[in-house]
Amino acid sequence: MRAGLSVAAVAIPVAIAYAELAGFPPQVGLYSSVLPLVAYAVLGSSRQLIVGPDAATCAVVAAAVAPLAAGDATAYASLSVMLAALTGLISITASFLRLGALADFLSRPILVGFLNGVALSIVLGQAGKILGFDVHNAGILPRLVEIIGSLSQVHLPTLALAAATFAVIIIAPRLWTWLPGALVGLVFAGVIVQAFGLSSAGIKTLGLVPAGLPALAMPRVDPALLPALLADAAGLALISFSSLMLTSRSFALKNGYDVDPDRDFAALGAANIASALSQGFAISGADSRTAVSDASGGRTRAVGLIAAVVIVFVLLFVTEPLRYIPTAALGAVLVMAGLSLVDIGTVRLIYRIDKTEALLSVVATLGVVAVGSVNAILLAVILALVRFIRVLSRPSIETLGKVGGIPGLHSLERHDSGEAIPGLLLVRFNAPIAFFNAPYFKREVMKAVEQAGPDLRHVVLDLLPIPNIDATGILTVREVVEALGQRGITFNAAGRATEWRRWMLARGFHDERIRLFPTLRQAIRELGDEGGPALKKGEQ
Repeated sequence: MRAGLSVAAVAIPVAIAYAELAGFPPQVGLYSSVLPLVAYAVLGSSRQLIVGPDAATCAVVAAAVAPLAAGDATAYASLSVMLAALTGLISITASFLRLGALADFLSRPILVGFLNGVALSIVLGQAGKILGFDVHNAGILPRLVEIIGSLSQVHLPTLALAAATFAVIIIAPRLWTWLPGALVGLVFAGVIVQAFGLSSAGIKTLGLVPAGLPALAMPRVDPALLPALLADAAGLALISFSSLMLTSRSFALKNGYDVDPDRDFAALGAANIASALSQGFAISGADSRTAVSDASGGRTRAVGLIAAVVIVFVLLFVTEPLRYIPTAALGAVLVMAGLSLVDIGTVRLIYRIDKTEALLSVVATLGVVAVGSVNAILLAVILALVRFIRVLSRPSIETLGKVGGIPGLHSLERHDSGEAIPGLLLVRFNAPIAFFNAPYFKREVMKAVEQAGPDLRHVVLDLLPIPNIDATGILTVREVVEALGQRGITFNAAGRATEWRRWMLARGFHDERIRLFPTLRQAIRELGDEGGPALKKGEQ
């Protein structure tokens, strides 16, 4: 019960703020926080995950729907509802196709970079509310230029109230750890506005928030807009699912249980359809609310159900006080949410691990800055594909040999004191041999043959790190066998010998020139009679 109340205390102000971010009246954010919670609690695999409006998702929704709506508020609402429904349908379809592995497709560097860019977009998007003037331009750079050029129009009472709200949001959790800062900040700002009559000083507030629950209805939009919405929904499903899985896996690892990606893909889809039916917008996993649940001792799906009941109670009976919440305070909440997405520390860590990966992260951030969050989803997918192709098409290829004082076989490239076995070239190709890397395989093997010198008699390919060889790979291996044969060098393979024989028999492929050995040790022992000394017992 305590965890459910704590989640609701955070979810209510955040939902109102995110509705503002997505371009909706405050009650729509609450609509998007009820049925999705129920849907995931019933269907999801995580015991703790809380779903609902999410800063990144809301930013993407606004960027996707605004150009299509062309300023029509009714069309904007209909399009966002349809976008949520399509996102849900795509997620459920992906679940049936067992595409939960897509959670791993967007690498951590690319996802962190994307969220850093979204954070910049959110922060700049709230600058007008905090400074007290309207910002008309879209896009991060045009908006930044407009804000700098309009600083003379700053409304000081609005800025002062926003600054005070920032201070309360930051300080309150340190004084009362059980109170969510966003809730305290909004209550504080609303009380100040009402007590001192600041509305007359030009400070804007939410105004009347209609009480009651939404009518359940199917979305309707112009069919001509569906292709554009489908593309946006596909990108939204990928990003929101990747973000959801990062959150759910983190808390599952912390608390010692497992989650099912395909089941969660379907649960995310059901939650988005539930949001659409209740006139809400697309949702995702909520890391901050999940963290609140965990900190409050929430360990079951009942937490989400209790939070949903509390939000329903607020919609029915407690909407009147919401009218006094100033938009500057909502801007402060959203800026804090945006800043929470910024993760420079992880980018630094990635830089220490792999500078190329860090560059991909920065490119993803710049993509959001340059082309906006919607188009940046496509950029993120392209970056992921490029990275995936690069890793598989140019895998590491090693020549193996003996290293003094260390049993077994080791990469000669990593050991300066390593020695090749005379007459033998032991090759390890760390990937499947397929159409995208077969020419690279042939080129690198022949290069190693050239470097081995004129005494080379046998090439042995280690099959253990090669899970599959496609048709192009087989034909390429044959080309290598023929090229080596012309030089009087035999081609051999070691490891997976039984599997390889069965595979060849099933496909009618057999090449007498390729000799198979169960292990590298046996290959060296038998071929060593011709090519040089074999390994001693215990060296592999």
